[in-house]
Formats: sequence, C-alpha cells, structure tokens
Amino acid sequence: MAIVDPAPAPMTDGLGRRINYLRISVTDRCDLRCRYCMAERMTFLPRSQVLTLEEIALLADLFIARGVRRIRLTGGEPLVRRDILDLVRRIGRHLGGGLDELTMTSNGTRLAQHADALYEAGLRRINVSLDTLDTDRFTHVTRGGDIRAVLDGLAAARLAGLAVKINMVALKGINEDEILPMLHWCNAQGFDLTLIETMPLGDTGEDRSDHYLPLTKVAAAIDTQHRLTPVDMRTGGPARYHAVDGMQTRLGLITPMTRNFCADCNRMRMTCEGKIFMCLGHEDHIDFKTAFRDGGIAAVEPLIDRSLRLKPARHDFRIGAGASPAAVQRHMSVTGG
Repeated sequence: MAIVDPAPAPMTDGLGRRINYLRISVTDRCDLRCRYCMAERMTFLPRSQVLTLEEIALLADLFIARGVRRIRLTGGEPLVRRDILDLVRRIGRHLGGGLDELTMTSNGTRLAQHADALYEAGLRRINVSLDTLDTDRFTHVTRGGDIRAVLDGLAAARLAGLAVKINMVALKGINEDEILPMLHWCNAQGFDLTLIETMPLGDTGEDRSDHYLPLTKVAAAIDTQHRLTPVDMRTGGPARYHAVDGMQTRLGLITPMTRNFCADCNRMRMTCEGKIFMCLGHEDHIDFKTAFRDGGIAAVEPLIDRSLRLKPARHDFRIGAGASPAAVQRHMSVTGG
C-alpha cells in the first residue's frame, strides 16, 4: 500500500544537512541500570503511551519513503520489547528497496536467544554496550548485571554472522585502566571498538564530572602504544574511526564533549512514545504519536518538514563546575543511544 509520493524531496534541514538516518527507541525499559545512563529507580512509561510495533513500522515506512537510508533500533534495551523480531522483519523488508541498512544497539543480555533470528531478519551489524570485562566491575557499573549473559550473546552474534561493534563509555576512575585491554580483546574477538564520552543526559543520581574522561586524552595514550591513523570510514553515526597499528580492529571515537560533530549531523531520533527529537542535546521535540492516532500518516508527513526546519545547529553539553547535572532532563534510555 503506497502511503506517500514515491519520490518526495530529500530530507534537508535548515542548515543544508541531509538527514538520512533515523534512530528508533522501541522501549524506554531496560534490564540493566548503568550508572551513566539511568537512575537506580526508574519510572517507565505505561503501555498506553508507547507506540505499538505496527505504529512504529508505519512511521518507519514513511521515513524510508522520505529518504531515510539507515535505521537503528535502540532502547532502553530493544530486545526486552515483546515481539521485537516482528518489527525487525517488517522494517527489514525494505532492505535493498530504499533502506540500505538496519542495525541495532543492545546491552547483549538477551542476544544469545535472538542472534540467529536477527540475522535472518536482515541485520548484519549490531552494537553491544560493554564498559568492562571484569565481572565485579560490570555488576557495579550496571547495578546488578551478569556479564556472562553478555559474553554468551556476543558469542552467539559472531556465530550468527553478525558484525559486532563494542560500545564502551570511557569513565575516569572506573574503567580507564581497561581501555587498552578492551582494544586488545576486541581485536582477538574480531570486533570493532567505539569509545564514547559520557554525556549529561538525565539525573542518574551521580556526579558525572567525577567520571568524565575526555577521549583526546585516551586517544593520545593509546597512540603511544599503537599508532592511530584516521580512516575514511563512516557507519552513519557520529563516530570517527582510526586504524590501529598492529590490529585489525578499527577504533571509533564519539566525542560530544571535546570535539563537536554537529556540523555534519545526519540524524533524527524517534522515541517509543512517538516523539521526534531533532537533537539529542535539546528538549525540543514534535509529537508524531498524537498526530498519527488522530489523523493517520497523512497528518504526520507535514511534521517531518517541520522537524527539519527546527533542527538546531548543535548541542551544548557541559560537564564540570557551573554546569547543571543534566543538559536535558530525559535519560538516555528515553531517546535511545
């Protein structure tokens, strides 16, 4: 069923940036409580406020028709959403017919039971959040998680044929001593590694400035052991990649604090509540759910153009003296990573 003109104008924002990447949070729920991401006690949305999987699929159809070429499913933890594989299959049908890639970000705890089905549905890459390889430290960072489930999930993903990238948030005083060992481990496993600076999103009950670790410092330390060479590789997101001397693993750096990457932003984010956030670092959003439930797809399409006009030039993240605990009040799990 055709829902829009098959050849609409490309999605270009008010600054001339081409928007072709949509990150969809399918749930705000997660089975972990990572200290830099969530508060220990979270209040999650009631089911009535969350988009159904059919609604998410129809909105994804619209964005693909408008020129989105990559979609990433996120959370919370996407694999805790019941029947999530139905959504993956539904969106995956667009691969080769408008959609270039469908990927997912996961904490890996449920990946062992879903890896084969995800590959069959069209996923070829998955990002897995893993900030430490130490069992006790993992339990501390995640407030109770079991690293064995994640390691089992990673093994299953590799066997299923999924390319794996490890996402590691660099945390001063917590895991900075593990960054180089993690790089060596990823190389042995055949995984790429992306390091991420912690961002002031939501009140987690802890002072982020205590653990903020600039990646400029981290990269300089790695370079003394393994020369880093920038490479012309992009996977749709903000990471800037480097070849690592003596390794097959590519190292990505996501630096929202030290090296702003907004000038060539190509992304929008849709929450599980149907809110479109034009920027991770701003509270401004547009409510697609109400429009969709009141007037269907026809009521939503004009809102895409409004979103493009309102997309800001950049975020304004700050950590340290004089900065508020959170640049925005919503937690990372609400918008999706």
